[in-house]
Amino acid sequence: MEDNVSLKQLIDELTSHSEEEPVGSRPPVAREKHDPIGSVLDIAGSGSQARFDPARLLALADHSDPSVAMSGQVGSQVKMAVGKSWLIANVRTMRADDNGRIIAAIDFLGEGTRDQNGGMSGFRRGVTRYPIPGAEVHPVTTDDLRQVFAASDSAHVEIGTVYPTDDIRGALYIDPMLSKHFAILGSTGTGKSTSVALILHRISNYSPEGHIVMIDPHGEYSAAFKGCGELFNVDNLQLPYWLLNFEEHCEVLLTTDGAERNRDADILAKCLLAARTKNKFSEQFGKVTVDSPIPYLLTDLNAVIVAEMGKLDRAGDTTPYQRLKTKLDELKADPRYTFMFSGMNITDSMGSFISRLFRLPANGKPISIVDVSGVPSDITSVVVSVLARMVFDYAIWSRTEAQRPILLVCEEAHRYVPKDENNGVQAVRKILERIAKEGRKYGVSLGLITQRPSDLAEGVLSQCGTIIAMRLNNERDQACVRAAMPEGARGFLDAIPALRNRECIVCGEGVAIPIRVRFDDLEPEKRPASSDPSFASLWRETGGEPEIISRTVKRWRGHGR
Repeated sequence: MEDNVSLKQLIDELTSHSEEEPVGSRPPVAREKHDPIGSVLDIAGSGSQARFDPARLLALADHSDPSVAMSGQVGSQVKMAVGKSWLIANVRTMRADDNGRIIAAIDFLGEGTRDQNGGMSGFRRGVTRYPIPGAEVHPVTTDDLRQVFAASDSAHVEIGTVYPTDDIRGALYIDPMLSKHFAILGSTGTGKSTSVALILHRISNYSPEGHIVMIDPHGEYSAAFKGCGELFNVDNLQLPYWLLNFEEHCEVLLTTDGAERNRDADILAKCLLAARTKNKFSEQFGKVTVDSPIPYLLTDLNAVIVAEMGKLDRAGDTTPYQRLKTKLDELKADPRYTFMFSGMNITDSMGSFISRLFRLPANGKPISIVDVSGVPSDITSVVVSVLARMVFDYAIWSRTEAQRPILLVCEEAHRYVPKDENNGVQAVRKILERIAKEGRKYGVSLGLITQRPSDLAEGVLSQCGTIIAMRLNNERDQACVRAAMPEGARGFLDAIPALRNRECIVCGEGVAIPIRVRFDDLEPEKRPASSDPSFASLWRETGGEPEIISRTVKRWRGHGR
């Protein structure tokens, strides 16, 4: 026994290295207690520096524990002992100094209690006591990360596996994520749509009586939610035109700009108010405005326009009225607008429309997919504006009732909240910006999905408390995400261009600390119809082209698209 002890001591002496041992010396043998891989160099609040020993980092590369093997690399975690606590930090950047040592910028994430055996328990975000320069830096183990990423008892959904582990689950906390809004960002082809479907499926499974409205501009999510959602498109949406407020009426009916538009808007306001008040139904509500969602007949609006035009003395003054009448006639005659401007939408269907769209009650199908791909492009933004405003207005006017929070998910968000303020989508921009700023007060959550975060209006992304960033190839997009992410998550940003498909960085309110997650695989029947076509294989297929063209032309002409 004594010989064995002596032999062990001899091995330890031969494999131990001082902090100043030169580069190129033999790497130490990894031990279960894990020798320190470096020391703290300086402390500066959330961003500090550590000095790593290259030989000891190399010695960890083949370790059986993947977390230990990754420690000290960019995007990985390390730990430092301070009193009875372990401090966990994330490695942001690394560089070599003149002596061949590695200088790493680190961001502190939180701390946990250090037990007698060197283990950690009770991890919590934030730091109460910082280490001093010279303190040893140790690799983290999978057991450490299990404590760090362990989901609390709060309501959460698991979406994947935390990198670089094989079995630690990445969780999103439902209440913090939804109450503070969230954004899912990623370049085309990174698996963004499938990941969105996965998250919404997990939330729907957790809350089968929830209320989720998703704006789907490409018609790709209908296939993913056939079993647990209601699907709406131009064939069954039946959006009443009289639900539009005055600003939305202007975007649909006015065709002029500048001073002429202002004049046309004044005339429309006068005629629209007269049409709304013609309905006897409006008398029970007292004061009626141009924005009041009260049914009116298009024939009444047309009659008011004609009547006002008849009161004019000079023929030249009739031009604005004629423009309005012509546009109104076009909308009534064009079959593409039937879903909104049809005679079926005259009755007071506001209650049933809200019930269907907002899933009140949900009856086990908590999500509404609104496919706007068939909506004429010139009024798509108006349709989205009406739907978003209905969500927000309902939340405001139902404050005295039992609360029913609603999640509004907006795909291709940069279309509706663009950075350019002069692109003509003012109504939808205003309501989405208002929801981003005020929605959480009234129980409205906003989920923004985009592949071009740099094209989003400034300030909207910063209102999102949780950011789920997949691979972004564009430097402007990366810079935009960097500005929106909290300071402690900056170390993960360098990994964004190198993320694999269906991998993401999650930071903010919805997670305990920033994490890198590999999304779970989603069952084929729950995936959106967004997969890229295989040119190589599809171009080998032939046959049936005349029938394909005939059916396509028929659908094309039938819908007037």
